[in-house]
Amino acid sequence: MRQPSQRASLTAPVAAADGPSASQPRQLGGVAGRGRLARGARRLFPPIRRRLEEIGEMLVLTGRTISSALHPPYSYGEEFVSQFIFALQVVWFPLLISTVCFCYGSLGLQASAFLEIFGALDRLGGFFVLGAIREIGPTVDAIVVAGVAGTAMTADLGARKVREELDALQVLGVDPVKNLVVPRFLALMVVTGLFDVYSLLFGIFGGIIADWQNGQPLGPFWSTLFANATTTDLWGSVLKTTLYGAIIAIVCCYKGMSASGGAAGVGRAVNEAVVFAFTAIFSFDYVFTQTLLATHPNILVVK
Repeated sequence: MRQPSQRASLTAPVAAADGPSASQPRQLGGVAGRGRLARGARRLFPPIRRRLEEIGEMLVLTGRTISSALHPPYSYGEEFVSQFIFALQVVWFPLLISTVCFCYGSLGLQASAFLEIFGALDRLGGFFVLGAIREIGPTVDAIVVAGVAGTAMTADLGARKVREELDALQVLGVDPVKNLVVPRFLALMVVTGLFDVYSLLFGIFGGIIADWQNGQPLGPFWSTLFANATTTDLWGSVLKTTLYGAIIAIVCCYKGMSASGGAAGVGRAVNEAVVFAFTAIFSFDYVFTQTLLATHPNILVVK
């Protein structure tokens, strides 16, 4: 009769010893999980904080640039002309090819295939008002300007920064913002606004090619195009691309003037400038389009 009680007494300490050891891994796993979350949060928040700081610094640079552009002396005229001519030379051909191909392919062919289902190919001109004039033309214009002229400006200013030329200018009493940023800021604004008209013309030309390919006369195309196009569409498109140019100039100049780490740092600055400029352009496009449609509801009516 004593054997069962002895076995029970022997197994009780063992069970008591197994209890804490079984719960201990779960406690350690919870602590390790919280530690991983804390480390992940520490890795996540500094980049976000850095991006917010960069946005604030870009806004400060924008204010300094506008103030320097408006106050005399106006010593940046020669540099403005040089940057303007440079942007014209490097942007016009890539913009021509991109606009014609993009509007012919994504707008012309896709829209004509869709409209043909309903027997409404004569509405292709009106569709190009909605697509090419309001969105595709300005967006392609900004992308090409940022990818060609903007990156060149970032590389130029970044090379000057790593060679300490900007510091030397400040030592000599020359303001880099007034003499380097302001002419590039104004040149990109003017160039992007002018190239918007250029991209609209060649974008419409892509629609004409698509209309010809479908064997349609150009009369209905022009009729619906001019029936739906308004002056609001034109000045809104030009104004939007002009502001695109200002955004591209500020982002690219800031990234170039804050580059560090030699040639590799300049390359990183160029890549970051392109990504940041595209993100800023698309974000601003959403705000501008919503504002324009809200303040001019008449352009929502398709004739």
